[in-house]
Amino acid sequence: MFNRILSGDYPRSRALSALLVLIGVCLALGPFLFPGVRAFSMLGMICVFIIVVASYDLMLGYTHIVSFAHTMFFGIGAYGVAMSTDAFGSGFGAVFIGIGGAVVMSILLSLLLGLLSLRVKAIFFALVTLAVAFAFLSLVTQLYNITGGEDGLAVRSPRELGPAFRPLDSSLPGFSVIDFITGVVGQGSIGQAFNDAVFEVRVSGRHLMYYITFAISLGVFLFLLRMVNSPFGRVLQAIRENEFRAQALGYRTVFYRTAAVIVSAVLATLAGVLFALINRYVNPENTLNFELMVFILLMCVIGGMGTLYGAVVGTAVFLLAQNYLQDLLGLLVSNAEPGSLFAELAGPDRWLLWFGLLFVLSVYFFPAGIVGQLRLWAERRRERKADKTPAASPLKQES
Repeated sequence: MFNRILSGDYPRSRALSALLVLIGVCLALGPFLFPGVRAFSMLGMICVFIIVVASYDLMLGYTHIVSFAHTMFFGIGAYGVAMSTDAFGSGFGAVFIGIGGAVVMSILLSLLLGLLSLRVKAIFFALVTLAVAFAFLSLVTQLYNITGGEDGLAVRSPRELGPAFRPLDSSLPGFSVIDFITGVVGQGSIGQAFNDAVFEVRVSGRHLMYYITFAISLGVFLFLLRMVNSPFGRVLQAIRENEFRAQALGYRTVFYRTAAVIVSAVLATLAGVLFALINRYVNPENTLNFELMVFILLMCVIGGMGTLYGAVVGTAVFLLAQNYLQDLLGLLVSNAEPGSLFAELAGPDRWLLWFGLLFVLSVYFFPAGIVGQLRLWAERRRERKADKTPAASPLKQES
């Protein structure tokens, strides 16, 4: 069963399997484990950016296509829903109209970019996509009457997906992991800490929207896992390793490269739609900014390119660090002497410095990404065990 679900592509590492299970459980039960709007929002963003990073890895990690226009397709999905609901109301019909228009536009633009890769390759193709992305950003910023300019647009999501919708009259029990750990450390009583950590969750349309996003994220991940382990995916990997040899074997590499760009663009557009419905607000800074493209690239590199599992791990690690590193630094310097060197270096306003340092360390200790390095270590352990296993004697083999 698991062989079919995972398309035969297992984590191949016990540590990686445990990490993926932990992330999966936290995402599946997150609204009932981590109270607060901030944690809820971060869980939704992890689900959204798993789609974005996994679709980008399809181009970068499996086909070796370096594109800086991925956020453009992400923004097309977000703005498509925002403009559609602004024009046609907050019903599901308006949402589906926005999705349809955004997907069609993304297919056309990605088709042009894919065909452009026939004439412009490698770093020159990356520069062209960068220019296209900046041109689209300028267009969105200047068309104030349509896109809201730099102010952005509010997304009028359906009532069933908002906080005002209450599908259940009674609240459901929840359990705060953070409160439980804090209680154990502070009180030393597990029972008392457990009682203090139990709370009630008021189920609303926001929870419905979150689990729709979670289900789509899981479905997209399994779809991409199936794709890269199919004959189509094997050809993409052959193009990545040696495109001229793939052409010599008779494969139309332009078709495969273009198909990879289109699939990646459509999935990024879908992620943009989910982002708009969760945040209920879009602007150029949170959907089209070049900094967001750099973050997507970092998530892909940290997790491990060409693995897909790396998209899950890299997204979770990056967003956790981005959201809670500043709080952790504030906790560390809370008891430090004001004005000391440690307080100055580890202050919460220095979080970007430490964030960059963590990235450098992750690249140094995990040169193949977290997933790639864990798989490499697991493979080395299996080889050492195989070398230590005594070979069977000839007499036993004959018998």
